[in-house]
Amino acid sequence: MKIAVINGSPKGKYSVTLQTALYLEKKFPEHEFSVIHAGQKIRALEKDFSKERDILENSDAIIFSYPVYTFLAPSQLHRFIRLMKEKNIDVKDKYVTQISTSKHFYDITAHKYIEENSLDMSMRYIRGLSADMEDLLTKKGQEEAEKFFERFLWCVKEEVYVSATQINSCYSPVSPTEAEKVSNKKDTKDIVILTDETDEKSNLSAMIKRFQNVFEFKTRVVNIAEFPFSGGCLGCLRCAVSEKCVYKDGFENFLRENIQKADAIVYAFKITDHSMGTQFKMYDDRSFCNGHRTVTVGMPVGYLVSGELSKENNLNCMIEARAETGGNFLAGVATDEINPDKEIDTLAKTLAFALNTKHTAPANFWGVGGMKIFRDLIYQMRGMMKADHKFYKKQGIYDFPHKNKGKTILMYALGALLSNEKILSKMGNRMNEGMLMPYEQLLKKMDTENNKK
Repeated sequence: MKIAVINGSPKGKYSVTLQTALYLEKKFPEHEFSVIHAGQKIRALEKDFSKERDILENSDAIIFSYPVYTFLAPSQLHRFIRLMKEKNIDVKDKYVTQISTSKHFYDITAHKYIEENSLDMSMRYIRGLSADMEDLLTKKGQEEAEKFFERFLWCVKEEVYVSATQINSCYSPVSPTEAEKVSNKKDTKDIVILTDETDEKSNLSAMIKRFQNVFEFKTRVVNIAEFPFSGGCLGCLRCAVSEKCVYKDGFENFLRENIQKADAIVYAFKITDHSMGTQFKMYDDRSFCNGHRTVTVGMPVGYLVSGELSKENNLNCMIEARAETGGNFLAGVATDEINPDKEIDTLAKTLAFALNTKHTAPANFWGVGGMKIFRDLIYQMRGMMKADHKFYKKQGIYDFPHKNKGKTILMYALGALLSNEKILSKMGNRMNEGMLMPYEQLLKKMDTENNKK
């Protein structure tokens, strides 16, 4: 087969992810591989896509190769996919799969994003390979890469793939009505509405306007479409030590002074290619100047979304996961699908409640699991990621299980009891009673305090 490898890494030939594709090229020499450096050359491709069109349209199969950046693929690959769609590149019925490298922090959402966009272009999708950055240097990793490609070839031969399904959509944007502006708006909090909308007459602009009118606090709009980005994140990791981006466009100061110092953020965007769009993706990727530090922890967030969000399971997952891993209370998501007035008003009330009460909520699986991956990663790389390491120590994120020696000893004791049938039969419900004892003491203490009042 003729296989086109779309290298989404901004590092071009220096991409770690690309090495897996090159390894497979040597391992399976009967197939012809052609590499498109989409991530590195995206600015040039915006001007001339002719060579890449020929490679893609003359290929039998396509492999997306990229490092996972902030839940998804790099912004440069987002832009390349948008160009494929805008230029109507004919890849219908071509087999497609993907190779990613990461520390498995939301690689699932990145893979789903590539799958969804591949199906948009009527390609035949085959499940990809999600590897650790260092896997290819191990025998196990090499075997996994080979098995992945063997399965891919088998799927092509046996025609085992996922294809696009026709989903009847009844989505027609509902325009919000202009609400009367709340009088005596509070200015005690700094609320940022972050958007990339450039059309003042759009539905999204109308949603922003209604939110501003009904919200009890004053707000300010920050439009990232107006920021002079020099480019997307290069993955160079220089900011890991200096906390400064290699670009000289001043983004890190813009981010820290104009956005992250706010008391709450409301993201406002149109759904594009199953995501928040290329501009927001560039914003997210460039925010890596803060490394893996949850600098906005405790800040409530909300979303104003124009588009059929109810059909976007992966995007919904990312919206919640972003809040959970950042330690942010998600006040709600308002869309223009059915009843934008009610949803916007509800978001405004909930966000105001969170601000007035300093409301927080414990992290769920997405938040806890994501932070454990970062905890182990930063501890291992603390010699290089010095700012992250300092932050994690200060915030007590290094909560490794071996540090809680008391609980470990207690579990050994309980294990010994549970393995002895004679002792268990004599104990009856005393173990359950013992487990409830500290809770009963808490409730008795509350009763005492309430009686004193």
